[in-house]
Amino acid sequence: MNYNTNITSLALICFLSACGEQKATEISLEELLQKQNNPQYVIVDTRGDSHYNGFKSPQAARGGHLPNAIQFSADWLEAIDPSYFEQFAADKGLSKDKTLIFYDHNLDNLEKVSAEFIAKGYQVRLFKDFIAYSNNDQLPLQSFANYPLLVSAQWLRQALDGQRPETDQGKPIMVFHVSWGDVEQAQGYKQHIPNAYHFNTDWIENGPVWNLSAPEVIEQNLIKNGISKDKTIVLYSENPLAAFRVFWALRWAGVEDVRILNGGMNAWINNEYPIDLQVNTPTPVTSFGISIPANPQFNIETAQQAYQQQQHQGLKLVSIRSWDEYLGKVSGYDYIPQAGEPEGAIWGYAGTDASNVADYYDPDGSLRNPYEIFALWEKQGIKQGDKLAFYCGTGWRAGVPWFITQLAGWDNTLIYDGGWNAWQMDSRLPVSKQSNSHLQKPNAHNAFGMTVRTGLSCKS
Repeated sequence: MNYNTNITSLALICFLSACGEQKATEISLEELLQKQNNPQYVIVDTRGDSHYNGFKSPQAARGGHLPNAIQFSADWLEAIDPSYFEQFAADKGLSKDKTLIFYDHNLDNLEKVSAEFIAKGYQVRLFKDFIAYSNNDQLPLQSFANYPLLVSAQWLRQALDGQRPETDQGKPIMVFHVSWGDVEQAQGYKQHIPNAYHFNTDWIENGPVWNLSAPEVIEQNLIKNGISKDKTIVLYSENPLAAFRVFWALRWAGVEDVRILNGGMNAWINNEYPIDLQVNTPTPVTSFGISIPANPQFNIETAQQAYQQQQHQGLKLVSIRSWDEYLGKVSGYDYIPQAGEPEGAIWGYAGTDASNVADYYDPDGSLRNPYEIFALWEKQGIKQGDKLAFYCGTGWRAGVPWFITQLAGWDNTLIYDGGWNAWQMDSRLPVSKQSNSHLQKPNAHNAFGMTVRTGLSCKS
């Protein structure tokens, strides 16, 4: 008899027995309602962003999430390194000393996520009646005011197939892959969503400051590429910054229905949807349909305007630049000579360098939950109701936090378009440099978001 083999077999049997004992019990609707405000219980939504944000789950009469539910999507599991799992969970507010109540309309995903937590020793309960809950209009659900702005690959596929998914207004729809440069330079466009067109960011901005171009220039470029105010425009890009930049520009111009494809091309491919390899050329329209800009309130164009509003109108300038840029150690760009920040600027989290805002993304490359961002901002003195102007080096990174405020329905938020580039060109404006200080970088509670992407932001 092989003694070592028997020991191994016995250990395996014990392990499997232990796993079998670690099962989550279900929780009823009645008990869930009793536990909702109990601090020893944490409610966790394992659905994707769209359903959490406000889109209806299948067979649900209402969309949104349970009040105060934390999001931990099943879509993230494969992207989380096992050695980091517990820290990631802790950053979401999930700990082993509390009971976690998981819910989802997809019971397979519910079991998948809960099994990961159970295997790691968390206390888990399962609520399997979310659809019944959502169909009872006497029970509370929460959603973001403008949740339709951020769409899933599933939504886009249905819209392109003419199925009129939720919030589809029935307008002509155009999908654009966004990047800097002509279509011949756009490596990410070589395989794209069927019938998608390329959008060159030079159509809406120009150097050396890289502010928005003159309204008449933007109007002609949009008309030439088939864009009018009354079409549905869906944007995506390899580096998400490009799509968010153009989203802001189109809303400023006056396009009424602009959406972002959450997770971009990766989300489309992960669903095994068809790919288009040919170059598509849009048909021009005769008119944009409204005078540009229809929404000038979304933009502060010059550094002097930003400074005057900061000094006299209570404007908070929020820096969406890397920590080293914020401290004045680097400018972030090879074409911006000076390092520093506008005096009085507040750091609003960002990324590792000028090419990304890693703090704002989830493990699968989708946009991070707005509640998590708002919690970070609150510690920095940034809150709903403030007059906020987001800026970065030249404008691309600022589009991401501005989009989040729009998704959540915040008023009085805008982008200071000139950014640090325009500010450092004006020697009259006060500059802050803290490169020799002992300031500690605030914790973003997020180790994800920095993925390999084609090209840097802002053409550096």
